[in-house]
Amino acid sequence: MNKITVNDNIVEWHENLTVTELLKIMKYTFPMLIVKVDGEIVKKNQYGLFLIPDDADVKVIHLMSGG
Repeated sequence: MNKITVNDNIVEWHENLTVTELLKIMKYTFPMLIVKVDGEIVKKNQYGLFLIPDDADVKVIHLMSGG
């Protein structure tokens, strides 16, 4: 099985998996996210183009704001 790790959870991987697609699969809808793939921050405007490699370590961080 091809896999990636997302926030310490094993997730099935397939070829041409983008950050946008992964966020949909994981049902992450929070608007303020930071995504890191193998330690590299992916810019939001690159989510649809950035291909996640097999066996990648992905971190999705939810930013909080308030006052």
